Amino acid sequence: MTNLGRRAFVAGAAAMSAAPAMAQGAAKEAPGLAALVAEGKLAKLADRVGASPLVVVPVEKAGAYGGQLRRGLRGSADHNGILRMVGNQGLVRWNATFTEVLPNVAEKWEVNEASTEFTFHLRPGMKWSDGHPFTADDVVFAIEDCCKNSELYRSVPSPLVIANKPGVASKINDTTVKFTFEAPYALFLEIMATPLGQHPTLFAKHYGAQFHPKYNNKVADLVKAANVSDWGALFRSKLGDIEIPLRWGNPEKPVLDPWVVQEPYSGGATRVLMRRNPYFWQVDTEGRQLPYIDALNFSISQDVESLMLDVISGKLDIQDRHIDTLQNKPTLSQNAAKGGYRLVELVNSGAQQCQMYFNMMHKNPAMRAFFGNKSVRQALSMAIDRSEIIELVYLGQSEPYQTGPRPGHPWYHETLARQFTKYDKTAAGAMLDAAGYPRKNGQRVHPDGSKLFFAIDVIPTLYPDLVDTLELVKRHWAEIGIDCKVNTIERSLYYTRGDNNEHDCAVWPGPGGLDPMLDPRDFFAQHPQGSRYAIPWTQWYVSNGKEGEEPPESQKQRMKLFDAARGTADMAKRAAAMKALFDITAEAFETVGICLAVNAFGIASNKLRNVPVKMPSSWSWPNPGPSLPQQYYLG
Repeated sequence: MTNLGRRAFVAGAAAMSAAPAMAQGAAKEAPGLAALVAEGKLAKLADRVGASPLVVVPVEKAGAYGGQLRRGLRGSADHNGILRMVGNQGLVRWNATFTEVLPNVAEKWEVNEASTEFTFHLRPGMKWSDGHPFTADDVVFAIEDCCKNSELYRSVPSPLVIANKPGVASKINDTTVKFTFEAPYALFLEIMATPLGQHPTLFAKHYGAQFHPKYNNKVADLVKAANVSDWGALFRSKLGDIEIPLRWGNPEKPVLDPWVVQEPYSGGATRVLMRRNPYFWQVDTEGRQLPYIDALNFSISQDVESLMLDVISGKLDIQDRHIDTLQNKPTLSQNAAKGGYRLVELVNSGAQQCQMYFNMMHKNPAMRAFFGNKSVRQALSMAIDRSEIIELVYLGQSEPYQTGPRPGHPWYHETLARQFTKYDKTAAGAMLDAAGYPRKNGQRVHPDGSKLFFAIDVIPTLYPDLVDTLELVKRHWAEIGIDCKVNTIERSLYYTRGDNNEHDCAVWPGPGGLDPMLDPRDFFAQHPQGSRYAIPWTQWYVSNGKEGEEPPESQKQRMKLFDAARGTADMAKRAAAMKALFDITAEAFETVGICLAVNAFGIASNKLRNVPVKMPSSWSWPNPGPSLPQQYYLG
């Protein structure tokens, strides 16, 4: 990540915030909104976008208003497919190349020398989608009344916490809010640019207060009428959260997004329809209000095959999610002319194509002992023929890899990335023998003689390549006497099993290749859903020791090193802390990887303009959101 100086941040913010004033004289709006203004049913544009709207520079050129953009979702738990397209409205945002933090809801900011105080200046006159002013009160409400309320959140969301202590959001005036931390938090701006940094702009106080007991002493009546368990459940049902389907389930909820929900994402829905936000606070370089496109239509398919057919038949305008496997690329390339689309390259920011998380905190003591044995994990890694997998599954477009920053990254760590990737089943078998897991009738058994068997959870509809990979791994392990099952399950069950610590082993693409500070889940137990090798350790970390299970010293050292790294603006000190963290991670060898994450692709309709030909692919840069779909147009 590029570490911009504070002066550069502020200077860049000031330059961008000055531009709207010049463009405002030529401001225009969508014809449908102009008609409502003429009829007196909608405020004038200048009153809707405020005095300092964000100016967006189109990728190609200023676009035309109108049309409906079509995109596909997969089943009933694909809410992040909407977030990636729409939910990019935090205080700050990423630039198009994932290297710089830019102004967004905040038009500028200042950071003190200690990186403990962040003062954000909001856009004057900015509105929620219902026309109510957006002010510092909304930010303070979201953080102090919601995120820090133990009846709503079991623990304060980790982006708001440094050195185990949450920051404080305080109002300076209507358009200025300050975040104060007790320890340096130099990574705060970068974290706020990711999806998990959206809490400050997620909850409108004027709407959410009616469901909060601090502001409504009759909220119990609302809870009873809604037939839910408590006010927290009621609040969630009305305002959602960053990563749950309910975020897109209430058309009445005010948002800051380019489009607002019209037909919600709810059980049994066959589509999600979103319409233009008349109060959206961004304009193009000609002063024309965004978005250009009138509506978004998210069709809901129950399988990837249906999504593929929709793409090939020209029924989707932009899609990468669920279809971006190498196996699909030839088919999509061959049918591009027929479907009227082009391919868009997605640069993988991940480290690992298939990270394996053995549950070292398994509820079964025998399996906990097995997975918790480092020599066992090393043996399982050495028994994998990665060259065969790369050739057969990934068409030769990768290389053996464990985890860590990608080659070429300044923090690349050779040992962390390459250890135990050489195929040697003879040595692997000997290591299992020495660890106390001998063969009995050809199959490995526990020290007490009971059969050794485990399942590997994988979501086939989301990552079909991982299923193919695991079938080969299963065959490789069978040669050293390991009996396992590739457990293909639905996404919601995958999460439930992981959240409840009920899995044996689970797989997921390993992040941290280009953004090791933003998603370090594979380097220590940090992510409550992602660090699946030790969820109880993660719970201990994020709850400051109040929940979960206390981790070993190796983990505690890494937790301290990471907190130190994200607390310093000195890049040399940050790099040194992360190098020490990677050293310990390599020594612990907790997860097993297959190969370096490969670049992916998506499709864009030939009629859809202003779409970059290449963009990052990452959860931290939630493609295509940071490319600003509000400036896409159909033409």
